[in-house]
Amino acid sequence: MTALKLFPFPLRRLARDFCYAMVFNVVCALVVTFVLQSDGNFYSSLVISTCIGTSAFLLIDGTRLAIWGEEARPNWLAFSLIVCAAAPLAQLSGGWLAGKILGFELKGLFSLSSSSALSSLVLTLIAAASATVFFANRERVMRAEAALAQEKARTETVARQALQAQLQSLQAQIEPHMLFNTLANLQGLIAIDPPRAQQMLDLLIQYLRATLTSSRAGSNTLEQEFAQMEAYLGLMQIRMGERLSYSFDLPPALRAREVPPMLLQPLVENAIAHGLEPKIEGGHVTVGAALHDGALALTVRDTGLGPAAGPGKKGTNVGLVNTRERLRALYGDNASLTLEPAQPEGALARITLPA
Repeated sequence: MTALKLFPFPLRRLARDFCYAMVFNVVCALVVTFVLQSDGNFYSSLVISTCIGTSAFLLIDGTRLAIWGEEARPNWLAFSLIVCAAAPLAQLSGGWLAGKILGFELKGLFSLSSSSALSSLVLTLIAAASATVFFANRERVMRAEAALAQEKARTETVARQALQAQLQSLQAQIEPHMLFNTLANLQGLIAIDPPRAQQMLDLLIQYLRATLTSSRAGSNTLEQEFAQMEAYLGLMQIRMGERLSYSFDLPPALRAREVPPMLLQPLVENAIAHGLEPKIEGGHVTVGAALHDGALALTVRDTGLGPAAGPGKKGTNVGLVNTRERLRALYGDNASLTLEPAQPEGALARITLPA
């Protein structure tokens, strides 16, 4: 035997459908009063139409929702029989209720030999059939919209997965870029100053421990991002000595603001490699964050040779290129990366993000 599937009765759906049913009741009252020109006034027609129409609605739509639920399509043969059976029942129960409200008995609705009873029954059947067609078309539209929403959600999920894979690929290129440069510097330092090389190795281990988790995460707070840059610049200061100094400008209100991980790393590395290292006396790096005109600005300012001097040393330029690609993938045209001369000297790299 096939078990009967029970549906939790969708009262909210029944209430929404009832609003449409009330519109049908008003239309029927207008037709009876002004088109068919019945003997009663509009108020009487509205009461009768509302009572009969509401009874038909509860019998038809209530039965449909109770048997087939909110999502399933009804069996149209069985549903047609329900509509045909509900029409006379609605006329009897609705006519009785309307008589109680109006204060007089509507005898013409209860005699099959009465022309008014047959006319009312036909009108009830037509209204019920029209409402059924309306609700059926509405069901098809709602199912189509639901299917469209599911397809849109699936497409967005696929797009997000592709975007995440792209961002991970770009980020994976940035991290080894920094690591290889540091290891190359460490290799050169081992031969000329082993104690400083050991100190640099210790700092590198601390830096990797601090950044391993956050570099794989979907986002960093600015406080975490600045802490990583402080560790990185500490590494560079071991190698460059007094030729490098640095400072940070992070307002307390922005410390918890989330940004993509490893976003400042390529900018700081670029400032050192192409701005300060080629300069004999070195210079200073300032990393800052601020809100300007509704946008979050992350800046890396150095007092090096400046962008007009050209690249200070040979590089792949992968850092800035991939940073722009990451910003484009994450924010579209709402984010940007610029590199321009700073005053009075050096370069200013600025990342602008939507606040």
